[in-house]
Amino acid sequence: MLSRPAVSVSASSSAATDASPSLFPLNTSQFSCQANSKVLRFLGNKKLPSLNCRTIGWRRSSSQPKSGSMESFTARATAQPLKNANELIDSVETFIFDCDGVIWKGDKLIDGVPETLDMLRSRGKRLVFVTNNSTKSRKQYGKKFETLGLNVSEEEIFASSFAAAAYLKSINFPKDKKVYVIGEDGILKELELAGFQYLGGPEDGGKKIELKPGFLMEHDKDVGAVVVGFDRYFNYYKVQYGTLCIRENPGCLFIATNRDAVTHLTDAQEWAGGGSMVGALCGSTQREPQVVGKPSTFMMDYLANKFGILKSQICMVGDRLDTDILFGQNGGCKTLLALSGVTSLSMLQNPNNSIQPDFYTNKISDFLTLKAAAV
Repeated sequence: MLSRPAVSVSASSSAATDASPSLFPLNTSQFSCQANSKVLRFLGNKKLPSLNCRTIGWRRSSSQPKSGSMESFTARATAQPLKNANELIDSVETFIFDCDGVIWKGDKLIDGVPETLDMLRSRGKRLVFVTNNSTKSRKQYGKKFETLGLNVSEEEIFASSFAAAAYLKSINFPKDKKVYVIGEDGILKELELAGFQYLGGPEDGGKKIELKPGFLMEHDKDVGAVVVGFDRYFNYYKVQYGTLCIRENPGCLFIATNRDAVTHLTDAQEWAGGGSMVGALCGSTQREPQVVGKPSTFMMDYLANKFGILKSQICMVGDRLDTDILFGQNGGCKTLLALSGVTSLSMLQNPNNSIQPDFYTNKISDFLTLKAAAV
């Protein structure tokens, strides 16, 4: 049996809203904590009957319902290297893969991926591909998979651009309201497919503000949501327009596709991610967004309901601790860290890192060699 030792701790929750989980050694599906390394080490070695969250800076995720009751969370044991791939494969029915850093880097396919996916399909496993990158729609991602020689259907792809539109549909966002987009074409295409009115996006990338005495920037009072994703055409005009909508339009939603610090635009280096755009709006509005991409549980719940999957029968495979692995843990799934992306072994084993997957391996093609070794 594949198992993961755990230490349970309870805490009394009372906090302000926050949608961004921190690196903390606990299951943060209900809330996140901003604590220094000394507090982390202290909690890692002590079982406390109760904590006043305000004492160490707890802030509840906005994606979770507020409650004044006691809640429990779990501190996970140190991650183990994957030694028996067969055992892991047999223990789940669905594998959810992150894309950047696991399947490809930039526009370059990672070695052994096609053979690994073929093997898992031959074993009857359902494969789902989830990415926080909102620059493309599901259809556009389908074309990227095809270009890289991978046979993946649109129904198996879930991008955060799609998640933004799906979230608006799930809350019955009024069709007479508009969505202002700080982001790229993928978000616009998914909003259009869902039947929502939108403005902004890449076409606002060339707009400038002439700051002269008495200038007042106008904005559309019918905007009921601002969606912020990764945006290579980000500028001050967009920041100001989004800020005005969120601060001045009654009930205007602030939605983030993700808060990733970095992304892989090329395979040569890391580039500033969507979190940098979201952070600008957080600063100007003094509001925290509803995050619909990883590690929010929204996408996991959507996938589980769509495919009728038990979350305990899912393995989340990713290269990021604070998005992919946390996404899997928040959803109650098994987790496997691939060291082919942003996280190195030294980062995983750093004493200050407190998000521990169940297993780690160099790349997903290790499924092939570890499977053979186990036989």
